[in-house]
Amino acid sequence: MSQHTTKYKVLLVDDDPDIIELLQYNLTKEGYEVASAENGKKAIDVALTFSPDIILMDVMMPVMDGIAACRYLRELKRFKDTYILFLTARAEEFSEVAAFDAGADDFITKPIKPRALISRLAAYVRRDNQQNPEQAPEISIGGLRIDRTSFAVYKGDQKISLPKKEFELLAFLAATPNKVFSREELLNSVWGNDVFVIARTVDVHIRKVREKIGEENIKTIKGVGYKFNTD
Repeated sequence: MSQHTTKYKVLLVDDDPDIIELLQYNLTKEGYEVASAENGKKAIDVALTFSPDIILMDVMMPVMDGIAACRYLRELKRFKDTYILFLTARAEEFSEVAAFDAGADDFITKPIKPRALISRLAAYVRRDNQQNPEQAPEISIGGLRIDRTSFAVYKGDQKISLPKKEFELLAFLAATPNKVFSREELLNSVWGNDVFVIARTVDVHIRKVREKIGEENIKTIKGVGYKFNTD
């Protein structure tokens, strides 16, 4: 167990008490601080007092489902950088894109294997604690000022708020303008090759970044990938 793990709080959200009990036991044993909720509405209440670093949330729940709860939490500034991972047994019926569009960082299908889940959480913890001292603290390009130290983006006098992964994706592309990156390269560089997300995740995040900063900065190269455009 990493020494960083003890700093991490995990909120489990599922209407199945057996799943809560299984995951709570295994995560507590690994040194995580764990809280739980049985539906999306309760999850919001618990999150406001518990301040989790990671939320593992079922999709289909009574009172309020996981999608609605995730959207609500993402609208609150304090949960902008919280990792939210969806748990669902409906892999065939439920669209992964809908999960990521709601603001999820990952999508995990049931039945959940505790050791595999713990490895995945550890990957997020490791990535969260990685720092690259060689990165320039600020990038000014294409009418944008990207401040890595404060995770802020400025377009002229306007400050644009981006969730963590959207910010990291924009900063990565802007650091090497006009170079085309495939979806796989972006997944490995921004999400890490030990975090298991799908290629369509990149498309969803690119779309959301464009909605906030404008269409002109990130160009799609059909059949290849994306680049930060300065032409």
